[in-house]
Amino acid sequence: MRGPVQCMICDKPERDCKCDKYCSICKGMSNIRLCEDGLYYCPECREACDVRLANNNG
Repeated sequence: MRGPVQCMICDKPERDCKCDKYCSICKGMSNIRLCEDGLYYCPECREACDVRLANNNG
């Protein structure tokens, strides 16, 4: 069973991550969220690339 998704940079869940948060694709900084691949994305890039948000339970 897979654990909570963690930031690829600091290996911490989104709530504990202190990294600079910007979209991995467009470098935007608005509404950035951690996704299942451990990278941060804006809503537009998440939708365009069909990337799902990380589970917030961890």
